[in-house]
Amino acid sequence: MENDASSKSTVIKSGIWYTVANVSIRAVAIITTPIYTGMLTTADYGRANTYNSWIDIFNVFACLCVVYSIGRAKLDFKDRFDEYMSALQGLSSSFAFILLIIAFIFRNALSAWIQYEVPLAVGLFAYLCVSPSVEYMMQKCRYEYRYKENILISVITCAGQVTLSIVLMLVFNDSRYIGKILGVMLPTFIMGIVFYISFIRRGRVFYKREYWKYALTIGLPMIPHALAMILLAQMDRIMIKDISGDGQAGLYIFGYSFATLLMIFTNAIGQAWLPWFNDSLYAGNRKSIRDVQKKLVLLGCFLSFAFIVAAPEALQILSISNDTYWVAKYVVPPIVLGTLAQYFYTNYVNVEIFMKKTHIIAAGSCLAALINYVLNRAFIPRFGYTAAAYTTLASYAVLMVLHYVMVRFVLGEKVYDDLYMFAALILMTLMGLGFLALYKEGWGFIGARYGLAAAITAIFAFIRRRDIITLANYVKKRFFREKR
Repeated sequence: MENDASSKSTVIKSGIWYTVANVSIRAVAIITTPIYTGMLTTADYGRANTYNSWIDIFNVFACLCVVYSIGRAKLDFKDRFDEYMSALQGLSSSFAFILLIIAFIFRNALSAWIQYEVPLAVGLFAYLCVSPSVEYMMQKCRYEYRYKENILISVITCAGQVTLSIVLMLVFNDSRYIGKILGVMLPTFIMGIVFYISFIRRGRVFYKREYWKYALTIGLPMIPHALAMILLAQMDRIMIKDISGDGQAGLYIFGYSFATLLMIFTNAIGQAWLPWFNDSLYAGNRKSIRDVQKKLVLLGCFLSFAFIVAAPEALQILSISNDTYWVAKYVVPPIVLGTLAQYFYTNYVNVEIFMKKTHIIAAGSCLAALINYVLNRAFIPRFGYTAAAYTTLASYAVLMVLHYVMVRFVLGEKVYDDLYMFAALILMTLMGLGFLALYKEGWGFIGARYGLAAAITAIFAFIRRRDIITLANYVKKRFFREKR
């Protein structure tokens, strides 16, 4: 019991620090958003962010998705984890280098395909040779409960990206989107080189058949899944750009970027939760997992609700230097709800990965991506960029159902209170979309929105008062007392 209490204390402390650090990092990004929107046209804003979408898409192939093997490898190779991480890096960087050679040979065709200059097209693959090492190091720190090092990496990367982006946008004054792109890439590229060397020095293994086979067995089946997830996240902006132009893509990305700030919190929760979840499931403590997860579901719902309520004023502040962006507020509620669905279904994905059944993940993910594409193709030309927000919500909801079916009926695993999660998502969807009626301008609508939100929060707090008091006391006892 003492060990269990200690591990839960570590989870809570890491969760708190992940959240504080991520909020601080994103606060810097939020503060600088008006600078970006002031320095970039909506077209340049969309072009710079679309390039990031291409990075995410090609990263799926270049890295072979072996990053998904790290959590389970920590359990299977406890005494050889450094060796495994070194070999893992050797595997992904070797394949990325092959892709770099191919990209250089066909550089003109590649440039025409992704519609960026040749140096940017080839540079993308050079970036992918070393940049994954940053994510590998963060994952390693996460599963070793070294949350301070993990947070430090995020802080350095964020600070470097913000600073360089602003400086390079001034340098590339006639093509500021290039400065924004390079400002984001260079800090991660440099840190990737540092961590690449560090992994090799620690593990001293570049190739070992056992490790490469293990990583590929888990990683390769995840490529369709990861690609589908990237497409779900990025397809909207690419299709809006092609159908409606860079301007509408920029508006959608602006609203989408705020809505997905919710991931600051859900990712922080997941970062703290996943190592403990793996250890607990490995030990067979399913009841403990179920009890904790129900509370995390409520936390996710509360955070989503807060984002939906505050969205109009938040976007007005962020677009203060260019009020043409403010209309993007209407995409926020459905995107937030889609993010909540993603937060929920990730629980099922965690089970599938733990069971090393990654091959069953791809089917559902690819189907959801196909649904998203069909819906986008049907509704974006008719209703504009706002339609993409609702197709995203629908796709993530379908994905949650599909992963539930995979875990519950294909794998035959009962880990969570499934009805509780689905009921929470349905209730939040009805409530969140209902608040759109209060997004109109005027003090009356603002007062009604915040008044209704306060009433709902008070009712929720009264109903769950025992959990709130218990959590507050536990945090105070386990976290703040230890700091004295």
